[in-house]
Amino acid sequence: MPPSNPDALSLQATLVDFALAELVRSHRQSFQPLWSAESWAKLLIWLALNCGCSGDESSLRTFAEALGSVQSGRLRRLFFERELEHLELRLLADPAEPRVLVLPLGPADAVLNSERISQAMQQVQLDALVPADPGCWRRLEDAVAIPWSRGAPCN
Repeated sequence: MPPSNPDALSLQATLVDFALAELVRSHRQSFQPLWSAESWAKLLIWLALNCGCSGDESSLRTFAEALGSVQSGRLRRLFFERELEHLELRLLADPAEPRVLVLPLGPADAVLNSERISQAMQQVQLDALVPADPGCWRRLEDAVAIPWSRGAPCN
């Protein structure tokens, strides 16, 4: 059965969704400190201001409500995710989660090794925020979970 042509409203929604995701990806490095709730908040404020919000608490709250929890959650995942194709790794590093997850983009046994993961952590500037000692990391089936350092030694 041939694919059906989407209607105009569906195309507009897809375009807006795509553009918003690309906007987050292209600007996420601009908000310091990286890998923090503060950087996420700064991105949301920046988006709200560029949408015409005044920046006061009421206006920012209205923006957050208009964005909605589903879209906000999706954008947050994009904000704290990195795909490193040359290393064949995907990093999910939301500071609200207890661990950074490292997922393979290639064969897990070939790419989930400490050298490659350490290289990925350095490249995205996570190396100062997680333990460098692979003994602190936990291998799951097809992922590696790395705790945030947060000043505490790993167990």
